Amino acid sequence: MRPAIMEQVEALRGINSVKIKEASEAGKKVVGMYCVFSPQEIALAADAISVTLCGTKQEPIEFAEKELPRNLCPLIKSSYGFAITDKCPYFYFSDVLLAETTCDGKKKMYELMGKIKPMHVMNLPQTSQGEEALEFWKKEMVHFKNFLEKQFGVEITDEKLRDAIQLVNRERKAMRRLHQLNAHKPAPMTGMDMMLAQWLKGFNVDREAGIELIEKLIEEVEGQMEKGIYAFDEKAPRILLTGCPIGSGSEKVLKILEESGASVVALENCTGYKGLDVLVDEEKEPIVALAEKYLSTPCSCMTPNSGRLDLIERLAKEYQVDGVVDLTWQACHTYNIESFTVKNFVKDVLNLSFLQIETDYSDSDEGQIKVRVEAFLETIEQGKGVQDAVAVTQE
Repeated sequence: MRPAIMEQVEALRGINSVKIKEASEAGKKVVGMYCVFSPQEIALAADAISVTLCGTKQEPIEFAEKELPRNLCPLIKSSYGFAITDKCPYFYFSDVLLAETTCDGKKKMYELMGKIKPMHVMNLPQTSQGEEALEFWKKEMVHFKNFLEKQFGVEITDEKLRDAIQLVNRERKAMRRLHQLNAHKPAPMTGMDMMLAQWLKGFNVDREAGIELIEKLIEEVEGQMEKGIYAFDEKAPRILLTGCPIGSGSEKVLKILEESGASVVALENCTGYKGLDVLVDEEKEPIVALAEKYLSTPCSCMTPNSGRLDLIERLAKEYQVDGVVDLTWQACHTYNIESFTVKNFVKDVLNLSFLQIETDYSDSDEGQIKVRVEAFLETIEQGKGVQDAVAVTQE
């Protein structure tokens, strides 16, 4: 049984589209962001609204391809397509944009997008290790702070930063509690609903209302669990989905997995648990704490990126997963290359089944993906059968 509050969660798409318009017309400043590396707390401390920008649908890509190469990551093309067509209300009402140098494709696309609206680019160090990288990233935090102060004519004080840090930490804690409900076996929520709830949080204009809604969702799900109501049967293969970020419009692999009988219990990617895992230290000097938190993000653009393997291992054990699916968008070279390392780790260290799927936002390969997913799930079932047979023999 689907939680009834999920209807309210889904309604946030329409509600927030109206709210962002009303807020902008009332004089509220809006900062549009794309990436989990973007320090939303600094925007909030500038008394602005921080929103995630659209980039998960296929429709705008044809417009982007008039200026961008076809063999480019669909996330980049979709983001740019939304920007040039004015079909994303959050981009339309953004006063400034925050970009980041996480990959070469985005970096060059931002040169074009920066001609549309005022943009600040944060230069991300390509390693999260060492004092030099941290010092560099701290300076980038200060540069962004100074940029917003100049653009909006405000002063971003340490007190305002601490208030923003506490607010976003509360949101992360609520989303983390929601995600961790699926550590239960069987899972009480579908991966589709979990993805939607976590993806939509980035568009929340009213953070407090968003946190309250997630807490109500958690309460309802916990109530269903007490009654023995779950989203899947206990025998459903439990899958951890890692790799590139997904959202509404780019969820086809997640959808196919669950339509094929799997229970996607953990979403390790940027739009899932990755950004929730580490909180900002509220006891430290704000800029230092923000730099430490965001630099710890285990993205494939970092080298080395052992933190991703650590997170996959923790989630695999906590969520009792039977297999790992690594989703890679076409032309996303960092995730594609890193998939080889993830595969070896999952199979050799965690002793779990592994499947990599490289695709785009279109539906042209859905049939092929479905065949591969069904074969993957069959190997998991066969493996369980062997384990059960060995257990019986040992008894």
